[in-house]
Amino acid sequence: MPVVRVALPVAVATPFDYWVPDGIAIGRGASVRVKLAGRVLAGIVVEVLDRSDIPRERLQPVEATLPDLPSLPSDLLEVGSFVASYYQEPLGLVVAQMIPPLRATRRTVKRDQGAAGSPSSATPTAAPPRLNEDQRRAVAAIPLGQHRFAPFLLQGVTGSGKTEVYLAAAAAAIAGGGQVLILVPEINLTPQLLQRIADALPGRNAVMLHSRISASERLRHWKAAAAGDIDVVLGTRLAVFAPLPRLALIVVDEEHDPSFKQQDGVRYHGRDVAVWRARQREIPILLGSATPSLESLVQAQRGRYGWLKLPRRAAASSELPSVSFVPNRGAQPLEGMSAALVDAIGLRLQRDEQALVFINRRGFAPSLLCGSCGWQAGCPRCSVRLVVHRDARMLRCHHCAHAERLPTACPECGNVDLLPVGHGTQRLERALAARFPGARIARIDRDSTRRKGAFADLREQVHAGAIDILVGTQMLAKGHDFPRLTLVGILGADNALYSADFRATERLAALLFQVSGRAGRRDRPGEVIVQTDFPNHPLAGALARHDYDALAQALLAERRAAMLPPFAHIALLVAEAPRRDAVDAFLAAASDAGREAARRHAIDVEVFAPVPAALPRRAGLERGQVLAQASQRRAMQCFLPHWRRAIDSLPGRRVRFALDVDPLGFA
Repeated sequence: MPVVRVALPVAVATPFDYWVPDGIAIGRGASVRVKLAGRVLAGIVVEVLDRSDIPRERLQPVEATLPDLPSLPSDLLEVGSFVASYYQEPLGLVVAQMIPPLRATRRTVKRDQGAAGSPSSATPTAAPPRLNEDQRRAVAAIPLGQHRFAPFLLQGVTGSGKTEVYLAAAAAAIAGGGQVLILVPEINLTPQLLQRIADALPGRNAVMLHSRISASERLRHWKAAAAGDIDVVLGTRLAVFAPLPRLALIVVDEEHDPSFKQQDGVRYHGRDVAVWRARQREIPILLGSATPSLESLVQAQRGRYGWLKLPRRAAASSELPSVSFVPNRGAQPLEGMSAALVDAIGLRLQRDEQALVFINRRGFAPSLLCGSCGWQAGCPRCSVRLVVHRDARMLRCHHCAHAERLPTACPECGNVDLLPVGHGTQRLERALAARFPGARIARIDRDSTRRKGAFADLREQVHAGAIDILVGTQMLAKGHDFPRLTLVGILGADNALYSADFRATERLAALLFQVSGRAGRRDRPGEVIVQTDFPNHPLAGALARHDYDALAQALLAERRAAMLPPFAHIALLVAEAPRRDAVDAFLAAASDAGREAARRHAIDVEVFAPVPAALPRRAGLERGQVLAQASQRRAMQCFLPHWRRAIDSLPGRRVRFALDVDPLGFA
């Protein structure tokens, strides 16, 4: 009796066996419809067997195949197995990440059949870019078409033309009959990059793959890529699973960006999976950044990655901006903006240039305070304060989405003089509008870009010169080239220096170097003004000298001394439940089970005692965590399956938990 093993999108570690009725031909990778506990589910066949160890009477039949989705190729099934094993995730949930939503296939197959439409098929508007000497040297170093794994770190200052290197390498890979996968950290970066691909690679087919396109469009692009009809797939981390039979090159832009790490569900890292896939397919992979992650820097320093550098800006007339530091609490501030920054903005308006005021806080103010009794508006479901959104007259939690009306008086003492404390993008926008009434100001954050196409519209206005002052969050920090932008003012940078997260300084450095690089990218000189109380901090000195490498070496020395990544390998068990005692009991048992597993199997892994999470309460749930640490990756990978089985067997199933391998920080 033929039997197939099916991976289903449920949180169960092993696939399920089903018998195959006569007349149904099923191969490995096929999508099928089956029943599980009374539910009808779509799944992927991961193995075809002659028989099952489970008695026939306990097996259910495969109900039907789903021919609208091509079978997953064997290389993608291997990628799925790697992700499931390395990150200790159920194979069915991993496979569900790899394919378009199967529930959409029946509705869309007739409308989408044969339609491989691509936005990049439009007539190109510019000639392919001409490369400078540094760029040509970088492209020449990439061994395309040689059927060997070759990872490279492409480190280039902001404005050095890393994208031109990507596109030149992509053109060579496609000319040799290959396909190219380009990963970017944010959806908002895909439209402009897709247009640049169209300009640089006329006549080639390119599509986007990310979570914000419709299910039917995602299915259409996925099928066209699987059929080999697409030359370039451009997308966010989920595109790392795109089926590409002629894959010849992978590019990961802004490889340092934390957005490549999925923080819920299947907690994989898109960059690391891309590296594994390049090794599996024996092709080059290019990891690009002006501020490389410390993990990638160590790999380059050890010679495991090739190290390509673009030390100068691509435009001969463009220089890196000057950087100066001013106190946070200077004389005559304007809603948190120093007089020096306000004057510099006024000067740009006189010159018909653009300015960017950067603060990584959306909303009007991060807190609401009663000056009489000290009451502060807190989220009833999280251990955080509510953020003031004055335009909507609401208080909102940016963690659980709780919202309530802005109070007219203090609920504790009745005082009507409530003070918004701190500054957000909305407050800065209002202050600048009052100070420069004739200026055209645009606020760009998650609130202002919720509408589909809103970010693209604002970006086009900036390029067209219809915006004078930008007020924005980290959405503007990377990947954008605004020719008339000559001033960047940075507020609130000191907040990260107080963080307990061991990656906080690295992340802040990447953010400051990236946002500073928006200034002066053409023939007009750029200026960066940073408001800080720590002008003598090593980060400030490195930023002023545009010397990211020096700061990175100092951070690596700290990590080595503290035995933290990349010199150690960690896994984080995070648990949450409505009651604190349930979380504490579960994590204590998990910690004990981990130490026992390491002892029994003689694995050199240290399992620490439970501690509360950095955010101890979120969305009404109490949270805690247990850290496991090993000096060798192999030791951690040997330990994790034993620990996971022990955790799965613990009582307390009302506790929800997740095991995060190679976490970017603590929960």
